[in-house]
Amino acid sequence: MAAALLDLANWSTWAVCAVIKLPQLAAVLAAGSARGLSLGSLVLELVGFVVFLRYQIYYDYPLQTYLEYPIIIAQDVILLLLILHYSGNMKQALLYAVTFWGGWYMLTLRRWIIDLAMNLCTFISAASKLAQLRCLWQTKDSGQVSALTWSMSAYTCATRIFTTVMTTNDLIVLIRFIIMLILNVWVTVTILHYRRTKKTN
Repeated sequence: MAAALLDLANWSTWAVCAVIKLPQLAAVLAAGSARGLSLGSLVLELVGFVVFLRYQIYYDYPLQTYLEYPIIIAQDVILLLLILHYSGNMKQALLYAVTFWGGWYMLTLRRWIIDLAMNLCTFISAASKLAQLRCLWQTKDSGQVSALTWSMSAYTCATRIFTTVMTTNDLIVLIRFIIMLILNVWVTVTILHYRRTKKTN
């Protein structure tokens, strides 16, 4: 029974993550604008995802516990390019590419570097959610921010709490997913709040 639940959690996480950023990408493309999206939030999210993926690979964790991360990273890179395009800053794309590529390799130069990065990863990922919340609070407008994308992120955090307990039981990873679940729900609720407020005005 536990193995079947674990398989269900893994498969549902992969399925959701295969399309997790598509509602956000569609909203940005349809509007021709990245209004409401925080560039800082996205960059911090990418840093958190890259560190987390590298940590999982470095410690040879089962592939099924992190298979969705390359897919999410690819979708985030496309979203980053769209934000840079619509803000007229495409020249910065090369700088981001070099920084992330170099960071990927530097993370595993020494074991203490990847361990420290993973410990900081929760703070970095939390900062990405808080940056998006700050953007929403300042503008009081959810703009093109997709509540569906953020709610799917909350779902995948919930499933990853379960899969982490069932497989690696890594406390650092578990704490990260719990914090990310809380923050993803908070962002989703905030988006819905401003969307409702805008409709009633």
